[in-house]
Amino acid sequence: MIGHRVPVPEPRPVPPRTVTRRRYRLWRTATAVAGRLGRVTAQMGSASIATPDPSAAPVPPRPRRAWPASGRRSLRASPGLPVLVIGSLMLLIITMLGVERLTGTNLLPDRFIAGLAPPPKKFPLLPASQPVGIEINKIDLAAPVHNVGVAADGSIAAPTAERAQEAGWYDQGPTPGQYGPAVIVGHVDTSTGPAVFQDLRQLRAGDRVEVARTDGTVAIFEVDRVGRYDKEALPADEVFGDFSRPQLRLITCGGRWVGGETGYADNVIVFASLVEAR
Repeated sequence: MIGHRVPVPEPRPVPPRTVTRRRYRLWRTATAVAGRLGRVTAQMGSASIATPDPSAAPVPPRPRRAWPASGRRSLRASPGLPVLVIGSLMLLIITMLGVERLTGTNLLPDRFIAGLAPPPKKFPLLPASQPVGIEINKIDLAAPVHNVGVAADGSIAAPTAERAQEAGWYDQGPTPGQYGPAVIVGHVDTSTGPAVFQDLRQLRAGDRVEVARTDGTVAIFEVDRVGRYDKEALPADEVFGDFSRPQLRLITCGGRWVGGETGYADNVIVFASLVEAR
């Protein structure tokens, strides 16, 4: 046996002299890793490197992830200044409306909060029905109502002198109780004495006006205000243009007498809103 060559075994890492459990685990791990590296190296050394075949179909390149032009990842869009401003204004409006409801103090203009705030009083809504009578207890008035149209000069026609004790409903507008302003006109006096609306100027806010209708219902209005206006400066939008709720306008003459076709210089106008129906 002395003549035979004995192969030298592959060297292995020598464990540390002072063996503890932790050092023993590290030694076992290093030994396993060294063995695996040796086998992989041997395989790589014996393997041949494949050369590409020119006739084979080209392999499409792996798509690269598209990045923004800035080279950074796109972030979620921020709300921006306009959105923040609008949100702040809405929060301010809601807060002010809450303060108004609690304190009763008006902080916002009426036009600004139109459609946001509820109407000042609840009101009914009636179908179309022509008026036949009007009563105002405050001035002891009870009179029939008939239809009037448009006069030759384009104004609302007044009742004839023979019917001066009657009121005239303008039949080109809403009937009392419908949305919008129903208009009823009447004379203040005649050459022989007082007429149907002689005392109309005495009405004040809160007074009631009752209008009987052909369908048997009675529309009850509450006076909002009474105004006197020069006939040459009549506030047409206030009289005819407010369709926010069912309303009533009572119109007669007032002011000083100027004679001629004008008669009195002014118009007395009662503005009232529908509050009840029976």
